[in-house]
Amino acid sequence: MAATQQQRSAKSAAKRKELGEEELRHRVRTGDKQMLADLMAWTEDTEQASVIAGCLRYVHSLGKDGAAEALRSRHKIEVKENVAAELYAIGQRQASRLDAEEA
Repeated sequence: MAATQQQRSAKSAAKRKELGEEELRHRVRTGDKQMLADLMAWTEDTEQASVIAGCLRYVHSLGKDGAAEALRSRHKIEVKENVAAELYAIGQRQASRLDAEEA
C-alpha cells in the first residue's frame, strides 16, 4: 500500500530534522532576483536553493578577508558642493515656513 501524503510529509520532516536542515527565507529586490536568474541560467541549474547554497560556499571559501571584500558595498554616494548648498537652502526655507505657520 502506498504511503499517504501525511506519512510522506512526516518522513521528509524527520529526515530534515536528522540532517539539521533549517528553512531560511528572505525578500529580494528585482535586481537581486535577476542576478539569481542569471546564475541559474549560466550554471544550467533549475533549483534556486542549490545556486544560493553554492554562492554561500564560494564566498565562505574566500575566507574572512576575501568574503569581507567580496560582500563590501561598491556604492559610494557623493554629494557635490552646489547640490549640498541647494539642499541646505531648501531645508532653511522649509524650516522658516514651518516657524511662520507655528507663530
